[in-house]
Parts: sequence; C-alpha cells; structure tokens
Amino acid sequence: MGLLSFGGAKTVVGVDIGSSAVKAVELKPLKRGFELVAIGHASLIPDAIVDGHIIDLNHVSDTIGRLLAENNIKNRDVNTSVSGHSVIIKKIEVAYMTDDELAERIQWEADQHIPFDITDVNLDYSVVSRDPSAGVMQVLLVACKRDKIAQYTTVISQAGRNAVVIDVDAFALQNAYEVNYQPMPTATVVLLNIGASVTNINIVRGSNSVFVRDISAGGNQYTDLLQKELGLTFEQAEALKRGIPTDSGLQLSDAQSLLDSVTDIIAMEVQKTLDFWRSTSPSGDVAPVDQVLVAGGSSKVSGLTSIFSERFGIPVERFNAFNPSQIVISPKKDEEYIREISPMMAVAVGLAARRPGE
Repeated sequence: MGLLSFGGAKTVVGVDIGSSAVKAVELKPLKRGFELVAIGHASLIPDAIVDGHIIDLNHVSDTIGRLLAENNIKNRDVNTSVSGHSVIIKKIEVAYMTDDELAERIQWEADQHIPFDITDVNLDYSVVSRDPSAGVMQVLLVACKRDKIAQYTTVISQAGRNAVVIDVDAFALQNAYEVNYQPMPTATVVLLNIGASVTNINIVRGSNSVFVRDISAGGNQYTDLLQKELGLTFEQAEALKRGIPTDSGLQLSDAQSLLDSVTDIIAMEVQKTLDFWRSTSPSGDVAPVDQVLVAGGSSKVSGLTSIFSERFGIPVERFNAFNPSQIVISPKKDEEYIREISPMMAVAVGLAARRPGE
C-alpha cells in the first residue's frame, strides 16, 4: 500500500493501533536478527475505536504520543497496520505476463475483484508464483479504503510522527512469525491474532501466505458476556477474563464456563475459515496444518489453547514474539514483563522487523 523506504534509520518502530490498546516496539536490525530497543503498551478508552474506525482521534493520538515519549522512542518514522472490513485481501490468477505489463494491468484486475470503488482505495500487490508452462501466475491483491488509511496516518501525525509504512495486521503477524520461528518451506501454520473486536487469520506455508481472512470476533465478546451474566463493570470483567479475582470476590473458576462458551464460538469461526480455505483452494495448495499459533491479548484467556487444540486436533500454542535466538533482549529489561505481553506484541514486532527497503 504505497510502501516507502526508511531513509537509513538505525532503528525501526512498529505501532499497532488496536481497538483496546496501542502497542509499540522499537527494533534495531543486526547482521543476524534484531535487538529490542524499546517496548510499550497503553490501553485506550472503550469505544475510542469501533469496528476498526477511529472515533476519538484526539484520544488515540494522545495515547500514541504519550506511549512513545514514555518509552523514550525518538525515531519520528513509524510503521503501522490496518485490518477489518475496510481491507480486502484476495489471491487472484492472471495470465502470465511481465512485471511491467502487470503494473499496467493491475488496476483493471483489481476492479474485477475488489467490492469497493477502485478510486476509493489504496492498492498493493505481490506476485506469489509464476507458472510459465500453464501461462498463469498467482497474485496477492491488497486494497484498503483511503479514508481508513487517512485516519491512521492522521493520528500518527497528530502524535508528532510520520507513518512511513501502512501494512496489514495479518502480514505484520506473518513477518513476526518468519523472524521468530524461521519456518521450514513445507510447514503449514495457522496464525491467529485475537484482538478485542477482530481476529486476523493467516494460513502460511513456509513464508508464503496461502489464505487470509479477518473475522468479527474477539476479546470484547468475553468481556461483554461476563458483564452481562455476572453483573460486572467493564474493568472487573477485563480483569476476571485474565484470571484476576474481582473486588467482590469472584474467582476465575466462577467465569470459566462463560469464557469457554465464547472460546467455542471463536474456534467455530476459525474452523469455518479453515473449511472454506480447503474447499475453495486448488488441491495442490491445501496441506495438513502442522500447528496453530495464537497471538493477541485474548490468547491468554484461560482454557483457550486447550479448547482450540481439542477442536482442531492439532498443536496450539501462544505466539512467542521474542525468540531470544532472533531478538536480543538486554538483561536490563524486565524479562518477565516481556514474556507476559509477548503474544499481544506480535503485530508490533512484525512491523518493527521490516528491514529498510522491504
């Protein structure tokens, strides 16, 4: 989406603007891997961002500015990302052609596949594979509504920074996966990022994305149900879902069956996505899934990984966004805190792990 280069910055900053919190990571590229320079997380007030649309621009920009200042992040250039209904990602098959021919033709191809007016979107694409013998090539097409991009660039500029790259959450998650897990070319892994209102799903083989979808389900459903069924405030429900007893004496065990019911709903939506991918992809593109990695704040909901593993019949783990063999962490940093928030920092890590010119 109109990607720009960094102009030789010594560090790269990723800012993940979620609907419940802003996450920031600053990485310094090393010859091999990265060094973690700074990391931070700040909650947003409820409804500051609704369905991916920034409602309270001032609150979000103030939160970004404060988060970066408090963590001593001075680099003015930042990378951020978007997701949700305003973003369309499609893999299309086109006739085999040169890069120049594709550049000329992509607008017309996009017009056939993107359900928005093509003049209202920013467009980007990447050639996934070429098959000269069959005379076809696979192209990944990404479109995002311009007004959505304008909202995200506005809050970053109001925070005194420049948005130099606008990526897509699912691809930033994939970048963090490639950095931390160094995948084998044949490994098929489902990457899930369970945010407050949207869950990003990216099915990846090796380092190729084979299917991407965002579903409207996430952590807010846990909070809403706990508030409704147990008569809790928003803050009490948020705490209880993370296993912290409420001041009225409710324990995690009092909420577990409610939490499980929401986890089942999210698992069912993910299963539907996997079934859709299997039924609509050419048979050669579908392989057994080796593992599911779960990122996002709700990855830590009690019982989630075991329920997912049981339903999918494959290993499910929380995402490790800071593999020590790939991302060097100074002994001065609070390792326990970093390990604790690691799954929710995955998108920010993926954004900060883009090397100059990528």
